[in-house]
Amino acid sequence: MCGIVGVVAHSPVNQLIYDALLLLQHRGQDAAGIATSHGNMFSMHKANGLVRDVFRTRNMRSLPGNAGIGQCRYPTAGSASSAEEAQPFYVNAPFGIILAHNGNLTNWEQLKIEMFKNDRRHINTDSDSEVLLNVLAHEIQEATSGYSLDPDALFRAVGILHKRVRGSYAVVAQIAGYGLLAFRDPFGIRPLCIGFVDTEKGPEYVIASESVALEGLGFRFLRDVMPGEAIFIDQDGKLYNQQCADNPILTPCAFEFVYLARPDSVIDGASVYATRLKMGEYLAEKIKKQFGAGDIDVVMPIPDSSRPAAMELANKLNLDYREGFIKNRYIGRTFIMPGQAQRKKSVRQKLNAIGSEFKGKSVLLVDDSIVRGTTSREIVQMARDSGAKRVIFASAAPPVKYPNVYGIDMPTRNELIAHGRTEEEVCREITADALVYQDVDALKHSISDVNPLLKRFEASCFDGVYVTGDISRDYLDRIELARNNPKPENDDAVRTQLNLNLAQVD
Repeated sequence: MCGIVGVVAHSPVNQLIYDALLLLQHRGQDAAGIATSHGNMFSMHKANGLVRDVFRTRNMRSLPGNAGIGQCRYPTAGSASSAEEAQPFYVNAPFGIILAHNGNLTNWEQLKIEMFKNDRRHINTDSDSEVLLNVLAHEIQEATSGYSLDPDALFRAVGILHKRVRGSYAVVAQIAGYGLLAFRDPFGIRPLCIGFVDTEKGPEYVIASESVALEGLGFRFLRDVMPGEAIFIDQDGKLYNQQCADNPILTPCAFEFVYLARPDSVIDGASVYATRLKMGEYLAEKIKKQFGAGDIDVVMPIPDSSRPAAMELANKLNLDYREGFIKNRYIGRTFIMPGQAQRKKSVRQKLNAIGSEFKGKSVLLVDDSIVRGTTSREIVQMARDSGAKRVIFASAAPPVKYPNVYGIDMPTRNELIAHGRTEEEVCREITADALVYQDVDALKHSISDVNPLLKRFEASCFDGVYVTGDISRDYLDRIELARNNPKPENDDAVRTQLNLNLAQVD
């Protein structure tokens, strides 16, 4: 999960991109980068850290140009904290291309070998995004024979890319001297939308991960980028688009609606806020069947993502709604912190309980999801320490039982508290008195009720169905092995083995 943005305007875009990344900061706190285009040249600055810390006045002054792209990164696996893997990435041939990517390629290792063996392209990092950039660059070179570039050639290149690449990818790329290219994988797993504003000099465009970034910049939402579609905006602000995939099927990630996206965003025609209200409504129906009158005194959200679901749940059950936990807004989102030890340390720094709201009460705590269980266990204990008579825990999402391989940091089965455990066992693990999970079908209905045109969802972490069709048990085992061996010497061994593989195929 990352936040990406691309801008084509008639005046300098560095501030626009910076402001957009601030609005998308919830999608990634590990690194940030901006690259701008001026004439046939690029300027770029990127580093580890939050957007506000990466960019200083001197950095912004060094980013001239009326078009550009940016990214805030959330690491998923591998040497995630390496500054070398901060985006955007750049390649100088053909034409000069910079790229920012949200998602995760499932066949990037195979593509990396193909790049060396067949395409004679060198990949300098272990980032799947750099692999994606080089696949795009190679296909553009093939489509243009290295000479003139036009939208048709770009769309042919993206079409071949769709055939080679597997996984999730929403992409913005700037091509030196030509314009901005954006595209989305054939399943539309990761979100991407486009907005515009009319000016005296003509329209200006923003393409971003979430609609909130467009609206926050004063742009009007135009539409979502369709799965498999490519959009090209030339330097004069003329927009071209084409469907480049053979059989696109809109299958957005359900976890975007549960947790990842901001509630004030609209993704693929569904308000994130409205879907979370629906999650609370469906969860209320389930709780009503399991608990009697008087079993619950008060409903409390675990701020912030679960608040809409908790409010609607309390309303449907005619129960008091209270804010029992106060969030320190200067602590990052614990789900996307890179280390388990860091997550454990941050929970009590992040939340503080209001003791008077708990004392002597049977409390229903509502969270958006339970992934590793670390936060849930700490929160249950905080409620007990504050005097709660009974603690019932409810999750607005179903049990997270399976690894996600499309860009969410849950690749290791052993890290998932619900993997291989019953609901009763999970309840004991988090030390709650009772536990209620959302049903998978109810979650999907929560989204499709808001937009009936959405009929399919990428919900692999809940139901184990991987929509790209290329995920095997061996694949998951390899990811888990790499995840469990993060030491530098192991990373070196992996790179050495990959280099040996490259040498053997040469």
